[in-house]
Amino acid sequence: MSSTTPEYVDGHGLLTGKRIVITAAAGAGIGQAAAIRCLEEGAALVVLGDTHAGRLAEAQQELGDRFGQERVRTAVCDVTDEAQVQAFLDLAEERGPIDVMINNAGLGGSVSILEMTDEQWGKVLDVTLTGTFRCIRAVGRRMVAAGTAGVIVNNASVIGWRAQVEQAHYAAAKAGVMALTRSAAMDLAEHGIRVNAVSPSLAMHPFLEKVTSPELLEQLKAREAFGRAAQPWEVANVMVFLASGYSSYMTGEVVSVSSQHA
Repeated sequence: MSSTTPEYVDGHGLLTGKRIVITAAAGAGIGQAAAIRCLEEGAALVVLGDTHAGRLAEAQQELGDRFGQERVRTAVCDVTDEAQVQAFLDLAEERGPIDVMINNAGLGGSVSILEMTDEQWGKVLDVTLTGTFRCIRAVGRRMVAAGTAGVIVNNASVIGWRAQVEQAHYAAAKAGVMALTRSAAMDLAEHGIRVNAVSPSLAMHPFLEKVTSPELLEQLKAREAFGRAAQPWEVANVMVFLASGYSSYMTGEVVSVSSQHA
């Protein structure tokens, strides 16, 4: 078992010239890792959405300084609000049709189903599942209108396949994202639009460390064949693959990004 993090992979121009939108992309998690990877792969424009204006401003400054301010734009976007989703996509389309949308927004939490309230259940489902649906519908309509053979990449989770205590709402939402991915792919295939998803197991970032006990994190790491969590960029690498021409014959697929034991 090796717990050594692999060497970072350089960009290879897989997304050269593409216009990309990513939800929940400010901060230190998978969303921002995906934004960085898309820029490293040559994207002409990456538009980051998030609910936290302060983190968005920091991301704009940091990524703009690194990759060019003209290649990075940001907008506050709560995926539970249709008007904000539309405004977010309007901003992205100021520079031309959207080529790729990465739906990364999700909300978790830990509570036994015996104690779970309707509000807790509904909030996780509204952000994680309905928010993903809302974004697919919105960007799908725009891609069809523009005649763009676009790509949509959703973020699911292995919890959608595998049981874990106190995760009934999150597991149901992520299983829903998987089913939504497969069905949306069939609806959009006739328009040349591909829809796929990644299904990470454990990706380490500061927010996860903040809301998860050290004991649980160690238990989760022990389930992984490599004895470690994934780095967010390792998940983002697979998102880039699904967004690129290298996956041109894939749609309706859910790709596990995991080293969990079978």
